Amino acid sequence: MANLAQAKSTTLSLLDFKSVSTRTFWITSISFFMCFFAWFGIVPFMPDVVKDLGLTPDQKWNSIILAVSGTVFARLLIGKLCDKYGPRLCYTWLLTIGAIPVILCGLVQTPTQFLICRLFIGFIGASFVITQVHTSLMYAPNIVGTANATSAGWGNLGGGANRLGMPLIAAAVVSFGVADADAWRYSMIVAGIVCFCMGIIYFFFTKDTLNGNFKDLRASGEMVSTKKDQIGFLEVLKDYRVWILFVVYAASFGIELTVYGTMDDYLQNTFQLERVTAGNIVLSFALMNIFARTLGGFFGDKFGKLKGLRGRVLFLAFILAIQGLMLITFSTTTSIVIGVAFLILFSLSVQMAEGATFSVVPFINKKAIGSVSGIVGAGGNVGAFLAAMLLKSQSAVAEKGAIIASQGLGEEAIKAAQSAASATAVSSGYFIIGVTVVITAVVSLSIRFSTEDEKVAKVDGLVEPENLILVK
Repeated sequence: MANLAQAKSTTLSLLDFKSVSTRTFWITSISFFMCFFAWFGIVPFMPDVVKDLGLTPDQKWNSIILAVSGTVFARLLIGKLCDKYGPRLCYTWLLTIGAIPVILCGLVQTPTQFLICRLFIGFIGASFVITQVHTSLMYAPNIVGTANATSAGWGNLGGGANRLGMPLIAAAVVSFGVADADAWRYSMIVAGIVCFCMGIIYFFFTKDTLNGNFKDLRASGEMVSTKKDQIGFLEVLKDYRVWILFVVYAASFGIELTVYGTMDDYLQNTFQLERVTAGNIVLSFALMNIFARTLGGFFGDKFGKLKGLRGRVLFLAFILAIQGLMLITFSTTTSIVIGVAFLILFSLSVQMAEGATFSVVPFINKKAIGSVSGIVGAGGNVGAFLAAMLLKSQSAVAEKGAIIASQGLGEEAIKAAQSAASATAVSSGYFIIGVTVVITAVVSLSIRFSTEDEKVAKVDGLVEPENLILVK
């Protein structure tokens, strides 16, 4: 990122729509919400898709893996592009181009076409990185953790709101005479059109920084790019702190995705809950993103004010350890009441850990915020993939053994044994994951900042925007 002392907002004024920072905050949060809404939009309709396209179980699982895989590569790429072209143009292109596979998903006729669309739809998951870069450029160190966490938390709601929103869209199109069997197609088309419209809004109503857009600042000479200011992607990759945060985000957001993705079946198998009840419990935890992730960023900022950048790391390690301990305890619980209580604490702590992670990210390398955000963000998807593979492998082995042991006892007995074996295997997996999270928390304490970094962060947090000047 080029040499420019940027004016940044020191307050998060959510209702001051005349402010560029507030306007950008809302637009980037809503764009993030819509991207996640569209990314996971097909999930409520998967039974219809399987029936309509004739998907095999393997093809169904492959569609999930492809969507996650596409996001990993997109996040790694988009961070570097944000450093070069600015978040405004990157988000505009991501939304407008990313809308195409979303719309095409509603037009597919074969399983192969569906899988290809799912791969490219996964690219809009990179929206998280651009949102974090944009809020990092808009807000000063004293409030950037809160701003990052709030925008990310509210954007993440799109991944849960689709469970309610997509069926409502489907019901609306059916009311206009569309056949029930085709409702999922029209719903995806509507989601894609909204994403495209958000891309247009992003281009015309946001700026890269409070000073202006990267292109205009370079043209006016206010943003000077020199070799000293250009941070190569390889140099970012060499920073050990980036990789620790990569693992930290894998242990927080990645684990949240995996736990919530497997929790419906686990609650049914372990506590004999009805599917609807289990689904509503999981959805309610996802909705905690409204405030929980913000709390992580808020306390990250508070600890930063008290103890400097080291304080941010200490809080991150603390809340990550709490997350791991809550999951460990939950995995050993046999009471539904106690289990839900610890699940609430897990949900609160894991989302706070995510917010705390991105209260540290902006300070790793201010000249390469996009690249750092992209790498760390990709860690979340890698963590989800690895954790899911662990649970899937353990569950598959346990279920296979239960089926063999129950041969000749009747279909109901086999199903009961299979469910019990799956619950035990997943419980063991949760325990292993929880221990891994605690170990990651300890490792995160090795993140260090130089004395100069501490001084700069402290000074930046005390300077008001009107007192900041451009450095040519």
